[in-house]
Amino acid sequence: MSDFLVRPIVPGDFETICRHKVSGRTDEMVAPMTEHFRPWLRPLLDAGRYFGWFIEAGHGPVAGVRMMIMDWAPHPSHPTQSARGYVLNMYVEPEYRRAGLGGRLMELCRQEAERRGIRHLVLHAMRQGRGLYEKLGWAARSEMSLTLED
Repeated sequence: MSDFLVRPIVPGDFETICRHKVSGRTDEMVAPMTEHFRPWLRPLLDAGRYFGWFIEAGHGPVAGVRMMIMDWAPHPSHPTQSARGYVLNMYVEPEYRRAGLGGRLMELCRQEAERRGIRHLVLHAMRQGRGLYEKLGWAARSEMSLTLED
């Protein structure tokens, strides 16, 4: 990891964050959310409520992860807390995958949760990331969802 620089994201990283959000997804999947993601992101990023880290090589970010702290009713997974950490938008450029960068980013998320006193974290894993998350102690849960049609 000595050839890499780890740094927090800043509001000036807006365009890179937006690019990472859509990388690796089909146009059909990305088009509807892209229009709404940018205006959602800007105020949260500016206020520090959407935060995270980049790992940079000499030419710029090659991996990143973001977090949010979400208000959540006390729950069996965190019965004494009314918040949980949400890890989102993990991305590693294809040529840098399997080099330990994802694990390093997830460790930063764990450390930040501990620093903030958050005891429960969640994420929605894409198929490609499941092995890493499981290796780091994350477990699949029984969450279900329903999308209502417009």
